[in-house]
Amino acid sequence: MTATTATAIPAHGRPAHRDGNVLRWLAAYTASSLGDAVYFLALGFAATKVASPAQAGMVMAAGSVPRAALMLGGGVVADRWGPRRVVIGSDMLRCLLILCAAAALVFGSPCLWLLVAVALVFGVVDALFMPAVGALPPRIADADQLVRLQGLRALATRVSNIAGPPLGGLAMGLGGATAAFTLAGSFFAVSVPLLIATRMGPLPQGTVLPQDAPSARGTGAWHELLDGLRYLRRHRLVGPLVVSGAICELGLVGPLNIGMILLSRDRGWGSSGYGWIISAFGAGATAGALLLTARGWLPRAGALQIATLFASSAALGLIGLAPSLVAALALALLTGLIGGVCGGLAYALVQTATAPAYLGRVTSVMSLTGFGLAPLTYPLFGAAVSAWGPGPVFLAGAAFAASGGIVGLTAPAVRGAQLPRTAGE
Repeated sequence: MTATTATAIPAHGRPAHRDGNVLRWLAAYTASSLGDAVYFLALGFAATKVASPAQAGMVMAAGSVPRAALMLGGGVVADRWGPRRVVIGSDMLRCLLILCAAAALVFGSPCLWLLVAVALVFGVVDALFMPAVGALPPRIADADQLVRLQGLRALATRVSNIAGPPLGGLAMGLGGATAAFTLAGSFFAVSVPLLIATRMGPLPQGTVLPQDAPSARGTGAWHELLDGLRYLRRHRLVGPLVVSGAICELGLVGPLNIGMILLSRDRGWGSSGYGWIISAFGAGATAGALLLTARGWLPRAGALQIATLFASSAALGLIGLAPSLVAALALALLTGLIGGVCGGLAYALVQTATAPAYLGRVTSVMSLTGFGLAPLTYPLFGAAVSAWGPGPVFLAGAAFAASGGIVGLTAPAVRGAQLPRTAGE
């Protein structure tokens, strides 16, 4: 069987970490991610000051409703109008929204209806932003640099997750919600000109955009959405990878998010133990991102992605059986390291194999699982832990996640997938 290798849009012929255009995009992505982190902290703490815990939870969940409902439509918009135009426009809207919220708070204290409205509108704009930003990498980097680019993107995410909450907390302490929202809006404001300055590579000759396809003329966005789903179903590599990733996400988000809290409470490790576990996972994920950035290419990417999916699922499942906090920390570090490599390879394979005209819709499907469907499993996971304890439920979640690897194993195109290789690597 021959290996499957896909090509993307050629860019500048330079390593991603030395390409000024890529670094501009990375700086914009980092600033935008910092804005996200500060915004969510500001929203949550502002809600707790004016509402009951249940109402604060409603505020935090409000943005996920339009995000889940409109994410697939956001992918259609990104493909129809181009991801660069959509990501710049949506980032501008996020900036204006948060700065307007900060201005409104200057003249009054936060109120529940304002926070819910901000969360809902932010969720709508996010449904446009996320598919578009996910579709950009193949247009700004060579196909053989996408693994390195995914490593850089993961590093930016980790930096934002580490630095954003303390910065937001400092702003809240100094000037309340007004200062925190202003800081978040300022980060978005920094990202916009950097995105405008980022150059996009041309589409390959002969590429047919959604609105130009003969079958799409006169049928509208709904047909384009269905066309994108049919594209996923037919693609021998991208389809199984997206399905595999969705299954893995549904199995792992419960243990990773609410599961770690419940495990720490059950074992008596407390909030400090939970913090150490999350820090260990973040350190492992950062190491995985550094590995991808430094290597830039890994052999037998498809087979390696499947192997790392199984390994990271097993490591996470074993955290639920860890006899001590030290053992849990070691397993969390290992989970983050292997999972970071797995996720980076999956994204790189999808982005090199997907036709440019479908990248927005494919990215929207991938984002829908993590940001729309997976959080719905939290109540089920919590109820299961209450009934059977964390150990069996962690293992069950890990087993479900590992079944995503079986999807890859049964797909010859995934098993044999290779990433483009730079000469000399």
